[in-house]
Amino acid sequence: MTQTEGAVAAAGWDYSPAPERTRPDIESEYGLFIDGEFRKSRSGKVFDTINPATGERLARIAQADEADVDAAMAAARSAGPKWARMKGRERGKYLFRLARRIQECSRELAVLETMDGGKPIKESRDVDLPLVAQHFFYHAGWADKLQWAFAGRPVRPRGVCGQIIPWNFPLLMAAWKLAPALACGNTVVLKPAETTPLTALHLARLMQEIDLPPGVVNIVTGFGETGRLVATHSAVRKVAFTGSTGVGRTLMQETAGREIPLTLELGGKSPNIVFADAAIDQAIEGVVGGIWFNQGHVCCAGSRLFVEESILETFVSALRDRMKQLRVGDPLDKNTDIGAINSEGQLERIRSLVRTGQEEGAILHDVQAEPLPKKGCWFPPCFFTGVQPSHTVAREEIFGPVLSVMSFRTPEEAIRRANATPYGLAAGIWTDKGSKIFEIASRMDAGIVWCNSYNQFDAAAPFGGVKESGFGREGGLHGLRAYVR
Repeated sequence: MTQTEGAVAAAGWDYSPAPERTRPDIESEYGLFIDGEFRKSRSGKVFDTINPATGERLARIAQADEADVDAAMAAARSAGPKWARMKGRERGKYLFRLARRIQECSRELAVLETMDGGKPIKESRDVDLPLVAQHFFYHAGWADKLQWAFAGRPVRPRGVCGQIIPWNFPLLMAAWKLAPALACGNTVVLKPAETTPLTALHLARLMQEIDLPPGVVNIVTGFGETGRLVATHSAVRKVAFTGSTGVGRTLMQETAGREIPLTLELGGKSPNIVFADAAIDQAIEGVVGGIWFNQGHVCCAGSRLFVEESILETFVSALRDRMKQLRVGDPLDKNTDIGAINSEGQLERIRSLVRTGQEEGAILHDVQAEPLPKKGCWFPPCFFTGVQPSHTVAREEIFGPVLSVMSFRTPEEAIRRANATPYGLAAGIWTDKGSKIFEIASRMDAGIVWCNSYNQFDAAAPFGGVKESGFGREGGLHGLRAYVR
């Protein structure tokens, strides 16, 4: 706590509300984006997308069925040859234009992301949208350099790509998948999560504005069945999925006999390992950012914390003090640290897992002093101590602002316990010894290891997991490979 923050707390003062005044233009109903235009679903069915902070409906969304997916695939297949033949430099121009339009509309898109998903506006505004634009800029630069990206070998696009994205980073995940696919000359049918479809549909508006050729990107909205239709369609030549491990297994089975490249970015139960020689304040901020960043809805959230036994009591005390400063409330308030949980279903899962943790003997520390808002989906930030490796909260992905704290005595024990999970998405190591960092990082079963930091992303850096956290990479040169032959 800084001196200023301490004085404010001692005086009993509070921050004045600072609501975001920008409001995006939200239509009452959205159609499917197919062949460069919005259209109603063939069945006429719609579903609601809800603001989780208020429980109010934002818009009605068209629900795609098999006929709609067929139409989207036909549009993508028809647009494919011309888009693939286009010079890479020309394709890159479209991506550059789109990146610039995203920058110009970033404030509205950030507010829309927050309203539809519940994450704090400062995360949408300061993290998500800059990264979205960065990915399109980065991949625009690769569009005319693919022959150098792959050691002088001639490359061809895969064709129609079926892409399915989750609710936790709706626009960023769309950028992660769309940008490399388009740069490599593929066309796309994208299926956003049913609870957060709005920013993908507004991205389609920007594609119209930059005159992206019709059919190059198509967006179909709906539930799990729509995603299955996209991934298993006979026209698809590449599938990319970010979501749950269970659905990832199903997609592997569905595509196994078709020789279709598949990249999966699935669940995680990522560890943070804090050694006694670490910079404690820095580690506290990293742990807080690793789990309470975006309400813990990051698949790579550092939801397991291993602290060297000699500093456990000191660290937990400092962690508790830092958590007391976290502000839960209106996601559109710039002072808010923790926004709303994405949906009622997700909220109930968090509650169930926390109850199970208490029943199994872990000690719950709930430091949220202020009452939660009465409307909407909310869960206070908390952490468990006394956690055993067999406890459910130490094994299962919670996808909420819940941290499990455990201790270790030796580096060997820390490595063994951190790797004792079926997941392997990310990990964090905190120590001031460089040799220790490199030794432990080399022995972690994780696709990405952050050293004295956490949740640092860059379009040039590949991201992905191992074990049940998936395979394949998104971002960087490695992320291009799956989209070319």
